[in-house]
Amino acid sequence: MKGKFIFGFHAVTARMRHEASSVDEIYVDAARHDRRMGELLRAAKEANVRVIQADDTRLSNMVGTRRHQGVVANASTLALARTLDELLDAVEGPPLLLMLDGITDPHNLGACLRVADGAGAHAVIAPKDRAVGLNATAAKVASGAAESIPYITVTNLARTMRELQERDIWITGTTEDADKTLYEADFTGGVVIVMGSEGEGMRRLTRENCDLLVSVPMFGAVESLNVSVASGICLYEARRQRIVRAG
Repeated sequence: MKGKFIFGFHAVTARMRHEASSVDEIYVDAARHDRRMGELLRAAKEANVRVIQADDTRLSNMVGTRRHQGVVANASTLALARTLDELLDAVEGPPLLLMLDGITDPHNLGACLRVADGAGAHAVIAPKDRAVGLNATAAKVASGAAESIPYITVTNLARTMRELQERDIWITGTTEDADKTLYEADFTGGVVIVMGSEGEGMRRLTRENCDLLVSVPMFGAVESLNVSVASGICLYEARRQRIVRAG
């Protein structure tokens, strides 16, 4: 079989809605007959996508987890932008990018992709090494965002930051000890919001290459937020500023 596996109702339904022609076949749990399965089967029939009955064991073996919800699709890879230059040359207006410095949990990556897509970011950037890849688990958690927002991996994060700065894109890093909060930053121009890894934060070289450091203000008892939650807060503040400026 060609292509890659995506699984879970959100991910498969999003792919069917976005580009059904890229789905080669869908494997479904023969024992599941609820409303969600019925809707998926009707969508597959309308799109003329082949449906194959399978059992839970086979589905689990295909994707390496039992959290498939009874649906696995074999689909072609979508033609999203694969390089930063390719992406930035096509962006209209000031770019809004999310950079992840060493996220290792696929659930966090998937959630970051989801909020980045929701906030209208143009891409998510991450290093090739010391970071989780865009695997099936991350794609499922992303609930379709892995199919719609470019996930661009780079060999050298610091060099990539300098290249972005040469394009007049502002690099804003997030850290607990920053002197300014994100509400004091200007996100209306081209901007990259940088998030550090779980627990460790940004690496030293990444931090040193930022133009500005900001914090997410905390008003309660907890000291920090999950990286995907913090990403959403920062990206939506950037989106809010852009809406206000445009209005």
